[in-house]
Amino acid sequence: MAHVSSICVFCGSSTGRNPLHLAAAETLGRTMAEAGIRLVYGGGSIGLMGGVAKAVLKHGGAVTGIIPEFLLRKEIMLEGVDDLHIVDDMHTRKRMMFEHSDAFVALPGGVGTLEELVEQMTWAQLGRHKKPIVLANIAGFWEPLQVLLSHMADEAFIRPGYEVKYLMAARAEEIVPMVLQAAAGQAEAALEGDRRSLEKM
Repeated sequence: MAHVSSICVFCGSSTGRNPLHLAAAETLGRTMAEAGIRLVYGGGSIGLMGGVAKAVLKHGGAVTGIIPEFLLRKEIMLEGVDDLHIVDDMHTRKRMMFEHSDAFVALPGGVGTLEELVEQMTWAQLGRHKKPIVLANIAGFWEPLQVLLSHMADEAFIRPGYEVKYLMAARAEEIVPMVLQAAAGQAEAALEGDRRSLEKM
């Protein structure tokens, strides 16, 4: 059974209009800290990014922040992060997020969040990793993406055997148990070995 020691959370640098989204980010941060799971995220202090990270720290958890230098002012780097990496570009950020994480969770967000999520879906589809991917479908946020993926399959652009594998959580409290259950189906070496798979891409 694979052990999950870290989860990468993709999410917006805005809180959005629905207060349920920030509440979900804070709940996710708390439950990760209580489970002893390190947060890996984009390093910012604003929006849902800041909400989840501050909640982890507030409840005694550990945080790895990875932020490109050009975003230091825009996303306002969070102080107090115990493991902070300032990198040259977005590609380095995403690679490090992959290497430092055993699973991925997508809270609501914008185009950047969508891009990070879909990249991990693609890598999983191509057999580059088996790390759990969970969409935090708070207030139905990710349902349009689910419809689009189903449409792609119906139109034969996602072929049988190459289905996009992901999990949907309607409530933030469901996410950590869902990740742990999904990882339990993997061999211990699977998540660790996948950290090197990007070298073959």
